[in-house]
Amino acid sequence: MRGRSTKPRPAVFLDRDGVINRVDVRHGIPHPPASLRDLVILPGVPAALIALKAQGYALIVVTNQPDVARGTTSVETVASIHERLQASLGIDAILTCLHDDAGACDCRKPKPGLLLQAADALRIDLSSSFMVGDRWRDIEAGRRAGCGTIWIDCGYLEQPAVNYHFRVKSLTEAAAIIRAQTGS
Repeated sequence: MRGRSTKPRPAVFLDRDGVINRVDVRHGIPHPPASLRDLVILPGVPAALIALKAQGYALIVVTNQPDVARGTTSVETVASIHERLQASLGIDAILTCLHDDAGACDCRKPKPGLLLQAADALRIDLSSSFMVGDRWRDIEAGRRAGCGTIWIDCGYLEQPAVNYHFRVKSLTEAAAIIRAQTGS
């Protein structure tokens, strides 16, 4: 393989809603933006992502978007949000599960399918990577994939994450922990 590095690199896997962008919390449960117009990047996210990318991490969003399967959000809406996020935040890839739990797919978190797909396609070393999420499904997917896990505890009224490595309140705090873990 001429000219192509054969060494896998680390990544920071990021959930989308509640980690990168604001969610609409109703009755203690987070809901994604209903449209591109409703997309608001959380404070500190751009700087945190720049710092992680400068340290050599691939930035990969792995997101469940079951509202597509439920018929309450269109594929086009999800795609427009992802295009905006990639263009404005320097994200390397966005992998999306459009299924609901009833679909029994391999890509819906808490299964690690999206992380494994990204690792294969982008030559990611999962053991030196991190999964950052705001829900138990994110943390479990990261754990199953063999990544370090960082739970952003947003105080949702739902099942909390367990078996995480770190608990924080923002992506800014998560990025600082990742940088400290890797010596920068």
